[in-house]
Amino acid sequence: MNLNPGITSLTRVVFGRFDRVGEWLAPLGLRLLLAYEFWESGLEKLNGMNWFADIQDQFPFPFNLVPPDISWQLATWSELIGPVALVLGLGTRFASVSLIILTVVAWASVHAGNGYNIVDNGFKLPLIYLAMFVPLLLTGPGKLSLDHWIARRFAG
Repeated sequence: MNLNPGITSLTRVVFGRFDRVGEWLAPLGLRLLLAYEFWESGLEKLNGMNWFADIQDQFPFPFNLVPPDISWQLATWSELIGPVALVLGLGTRFASVSLIILTVVAWASVHAGNGYNIVDNGFKLPLIYLAMFVPLLLTGPGKLSLDHWIARRFAG
């Protein structure tokens, strides 16, 4: 069965343009949304009181061995530095891995039943964050990023 060549050609042109725009904007949208969410959480910790001692026993191994004050500082600064890196697209994969680890620990110790749930089971919001990090981790920050600019600058 042969499709109309005009429709096939038009489809290739349109989707080709979407692909080129997507290389710039799709990862940027993920980076900005994730940056906003984690920045807000980091600011709350920076301006709040350390409640990690109350849930230290719920942290997964080996994070339950880290003193609560150190865990609080690590979480706070990961949630402040990581978003800046995401916005700039600088060290995006490293920032993504750091925030993925933070999300898994938060999911296991906080979200699953301690009042920070978007749904009753506490899994939906952290799962959404993790799913959003996957493209950034696997394909990078996109063309509208310092990582891309640095790679191009030093590749040639």
